[in-house]
Amino acid sequence: MNNPILLTIAICEVGFWVLVIGGLCLRYVARMQRASTITLALLPVLDIVLIAAVALDLHRGGDVEFAHRLAGIYLGWTVVFAHSTVAWLDVRFAHRFAGGPAPVKPPKTGPQAYRNEIRGFVKWLAAAAIALAITYALAYTVADSEQAAALKTVIQPLGVITFFWFVTGPLWVVGKKNSSSKDVAGERSRL
Repeated sequence: MNNPILLTIAICEVGFWVLVIGGLCLRYVARMQRASTITLALLPVLDIVLIAAVALDLHRGGDVEFAHRLAGIYLGWTVVFAHSTVAWLDVRFAHRFAGGPAPVKPPKTGPQAYRNEIRGFVKWLAAAAIALAITYALAYTVADSEQAAALKTVIQPLGVITFFWFVTGPLWVVGKKNSSSKDVAGERSRL
């Protein structure tokens, strides 16, 4: 990896998982609640490091590549989804190491599955808005005009991700619901 921003994103992603798994191990395996809380509280530091790395690279005149736009998307994702990821893992760690209740599997079809998909899609829209805000803020503050124009093309991958998220999320669950309803109706007509 000779792209410093891509390398920084990779380091932040590894750091995210080290802090999360380490924090949960401290909480449930080592029974060190305070150390766990401090470790998990360090997660936003990774976002600051990534923003600083992108801003510094732009300030130094670095060419804007996909990694710069990916950094904004990654930051939007971590701001919105980090908490729910930690909560999801926390339930599993509590069950495995502290005798907590077994995780509840979400339904794959039906109204609750649809609500879950809509909730996830709305969270993605929030993440996309944050990604746009961060990327455009960098474009207007530290980037020159050429870099700014290149950064603003982040809207294209965000649009593609949004489209596919909607199709494979809420729309997919509605399609499964409709096909299940047709299957049930077909079964009833054969009886």
